[in-house]
Amino acid sequence: MLPVGVYIAALFVVSITHWVYRWRNPKCNGNLPPGSMGWPLLGETLQLIAPTQTLDTPSFITNRIKRYGSIYRTSLLGARVIISTDSELTNMILQQDGQSFKGWYPPSIKRLLGSVGIALIEGSLSKHLKSMMRTVVGPQSLKKAFSEIESVATTNMEKWASQESVELKTAVADMIFEYMGKKLISYDPEKSSENLRENFDSFIQGAVSLPLRIPGTAYYKCLQGKKKVMMMLKNMLEARQAKPNKVHNDFFDYVLEELKQNDTILTEEMSLELVFGLLIVNFETISQAITVAIKFLTENPQALKELTEEHRKILDNRENTKAGLTWEEYKSMTFTFQVINETLRLGGIATIIFREAVKDIKYKDYTIPAGWVVAVCPPVVHLDPVNYKDPLNFNPWRWEGIELKGASKSFMAFGGGLRYCTGADFAKFQMAIFLHCLVTKYRWKLIKGGDIVRTPTVQFPNGFHVQIFEKENKIQHLNQLCLIISFYFNIKNKDCFISVCNSCISV
Repeated sequence: MLPVGVYIAALFVVSITHWVYRWRNPKCNGNLPPGSMGWPLLGETLQLIAPTQTLDTPSFITNRIKRYGSIYRTSLLGARVIISTDSELTNMILQQDGQSFKGWYPPSIKRLLGSVGIALIEGSLSKHLKSMMRTVVGPQSLKKAFSEIESVATTNMEKWASQESVELKTAVADMIFEYMGKKLISYDPEKSSENLRENFDSFIQGAVSLPLRIPGTAYYKCLQGKKKVMMMLKNMLEARQAKPNKVHNDFFDYVLEELKQNDTILTEEMSLELVFGLLIVNFETISQAITVAIKFLTENPQALKELTEEHRKILDNRENTKAGLTWEEYKSMTFTFQVINETLRLGGIATIIFREAVKDIKYKDYTIPAGWVVAVCPPVVHLDPVNYKDPLNFNPWRWEGIELKGASKSFMAFGGGLRYCTGADFAKFQMAIFLHCLVTKYRWKLIKGGDIVRTPTVQFPNGFHVQIFEKENKIQHLNQLCLIISFYFNIKNKDCFISVCNSCISV
């Protein structure tokens, strides 16, 4: 008779074998898309986050498209996932959010966002929070922000021009954080005993790392950074509540008024998470988009030349040369919006979007089981040669005559459906003003770095170091010279002559 230990060992082996088999061959009331579930629990997560040295569609995606087609199953971040690179299914997933699908985030990200993080809240409360967010980043707030953003950009560029080299991504992030910190919570780093920006950096660096809650790891530092930020925000809110009559004219004032309402559905915890989310989304994603835009323009002199000419015309058409940007001037930036659209298409903010099926979904010959996660990958859509000719080529002119209002089947840089980014217009607004201030007064040259890596988000592992030069005096001197020449040779259309000369300036 065999020892009991042998039976226990055999039972253990059989159980593990059965579990692995069920993992690789999940049940479904229909026909699952083809694919591989990878290793148990880990799945194919490491393959997904493996860095690629190109802006092209990650090899993780392209290899599986070749093998399985445009819809396939896998396992990522501990969840069973169906990835869609099919444009019709992708559009259906985004448009049926709140019906057949709901938002989903990996457990590690949920821990970072908090139980009441704005990204996790559904239904009427989500609509209410978005309404509050629009007071800061919505379309109606844009007209009020011109002078503030232009002033911050101008001040920072003057500082950068005095330095031998600037790491642009960090510098732009600092600039945006400075602006949003004041706008949201009247944060002044010089008067604060805590470095709020440093804690946000810890959060960003750990958010895309392996979720190991071990002291010393990036993820652990991320959790600690979030904890410190939330404590700082809580202390600020309590200080405001202790002096209710003091007005700061920022978002915190608006939050406090909301909390005073007897019928409010907002809690203090939600309000702090809302402020945290607004700070993170703005300074990280917009600084990334601006840096990518400058990289593309650096490598495309013709695009930079046309962009510069557009903004010089704005200055030339002003009656008051010292006046700031106006709404009419902003809306006239046709080529600027083309540059922004092309930047977001190639180096977009949203690289993978997750949803969860709330019921069994039939699509073509396949079934998406209830409880499974579905993932859409905007870069696949943006780099599809069916949608865009020579998709890896930075070509702002491809957007000529196209007016974007929200997302479409072929452009989803800010997501789509009910979860379309509330701050999409605000992001484009900040990018446009930054580009205006930069190309009208400065030129730059690359010092080092600039290599882009997808992980799957777009990163600059070696930074993007540039030297910035003021060119205002050069333009003024050339204009004076052109004016003298036009008088000497009796050129009748002096403005046209000066404009032609300006376009020849090397930028």
